[in-house]
Amino acid sequence: MTELRPDAGNPAGARTVFVEGDNLDVLPLLPKLPELEGRPVDLVYIDPPYNTGNGFAYADKQGYGRGRHEAWTAMLRPRLEAARDLMAPSGAIFVSIDDNEVAHLRLLLDEVFGERNFIAQVVVNLNPKGRQLGPFFATNHEYLLVYARSLAACALDPTSTHEVTEADFPQVHEDGRRFRHLPLRNTNKKSNPETCRTLAYPLWGDPVSGRVATTPFDGAREIWPVFGDGSPAVWRWSTRLVDERPADDLVCRTLRGRLGERVDVFQRDWLHPDRRKKLRTIWTHEEVGSTDTAVAEVKALVGKVFESPKPTGLLRRVLETYPDDAVVLDFFAGSGTTGHAALLADAADGGTRLSISVNAPEETRPASPARAAGFARVSEITEARLRAAAAVHGAAVAAYRLG
Repeated sequence: MTELRPDAGNPAGARTVFVEGDNLDVLPLLPKLPELEGRPVDLVYIDPPYNTGNGFAYADKQGYGRGRHEAWTAMLRPRLEAARDLMAPSGAIFVSIDDNEVAHLRLLLDEVFGERNFIAQVVVNLNPKGRQLGPFFATNHEYLLVYARSLAACALDPTSTHEVTEADFPQVHEDGRRFRHLPLRNTNKKSNPETCRTLAYPLWGDPVSGRVATTPFDGAREIWPVFGDGSPAVWRWSTRLVDERPADDLVCRTLRGRLGERVDVFQRDWLHPDRRKKLRTIWTHEEVGSTDTAVAEVKALVGKVFESPKPTGLLRRVLETYPDDAVVLDFFAGSGTTGHAALLADAADGGTRLSISVNAPEETRPASPARAAGFARVSEITEARLRAAAAVHGAAVAAYRLG
């Protein structure tokens, strides 16, 4: 009977787990891992073998006798289905892919996870110089396809503290706090006095002192929300919220619009240490690292033994979309970037993520730097990197073998 056999001396309570074996066989057995304690998987990231037309790893019985794209999707489909079954309703999956299979992968993920559970197709700029070997454009991007297990229950938070900069908040209050002005008026014309009647009301403001209130006061003017063309609008806040918020959260200002000078009300949107900003769908190498920085990361731990790893910055951004105690699964673990990134993220934010990295004992190429460095199988590179990274952070690794 096939099972996951623990290494002798596996430490108790390890939060970095490595499993050696074909992921199609391993995935159904993962719930038996003692480290999981019955928990579902919150976040899946995979970087499956890219189909360049020159053959690919995992060319197993799922793909024999089929065309190029059909064989690739036939290989991946049962693995995605097995991963889906492990995921919590609140979970999400991120899949790295290039142009060769992105269209077919999008359709496959629509089938496995449901078209309604699509979240985003992110463009990732991992090669700033561009690949120079092709006959046409110098491609310098790949993709991340993001799907929810169930969009209605998905816990993914598409914001980041690292995206927030002081430049976004150009104003400085007299007490030193930085802020930006946002119109208190709702700028969406679908929100108007007919659709949001309770938000169509007058405020009172003094453009000299900046004071704003829901009732008249000396020196105040009555201010109704209007669009730039003068048509009636509504506020974003109710009268109750205006009264409850600190007085300096709103300010009355004079401005010049298309119809001349007018007085309006603005929100002071403050910068604070925990401020977050929505992630965009284009991730640059300055933000998440590049293939070159990824190679350097692997080299620093186990040598220059992996050709195209993903940078830990990319995975740390993915990890940031879920709570710091998430269960994270990578079943095409490659060089071990996901497990390494989880260790780095825990060290930075005090998290307790459980990362599970699965890789098959695929042989390294005979003349490759990996073979020259003594790695007979790719899975040995994965495990070596995870153990080296864990040692840096004083963490433990539990390992299992399919047998």
